[in-house]
Amino acid sequence: MALRTWRDRVRQVLAFEAGGLVLITPPFSWASGAPVLDSLGLLALLALIAALWNALYNTVFDRLEARFLHRRADLRPPLWRVAHALGFEGGLLFLTLPVIVAWTGMGWLEALVADLGLALAYTVYAYVFNWCYDRLFPIGPTGEQ
Repeated sequence: MALRTWRDRVRQVLAFEAGGLVLITPPFSWASGAPVLDSLGLLALLALIAALWNALYNTVFDRLEARFLHRRADLRPPLWRVAHALGFEGGLLFLTLPVIVAWTGMGWLEALVADLGLALAYTVYAYVFNWCYDRLFPIGPTGEQ
């Protein structure tokens, strides 16, 4: 079964993270009261962590889905897309919470609330982005788009 190529996965990750920074930084800055450049710096670091997690998570998820469900990622049904997005954001929350605490000086509970807000925003964004990406760049029979 054809899967996304490595080049396509890099394009997907870069487009996802760039779009996320553009869409999420202004509301995060407003909600946190932090200056836009401070918010952008934090979110850029979180985006780097997310990009690495994104590549790993999506590759593993796609391979498991292909192996056990015999289905390509671009044919993923809506409920599996929800499970995919929630799994991605849950893992990312575990990785980013300590970074938010260290960067902002927030307490763990306050940072958790901020991180959950980001996770919620990015979960919705991930669902929409990945659905659109799969429509714009379907997987061909050999994995090429």
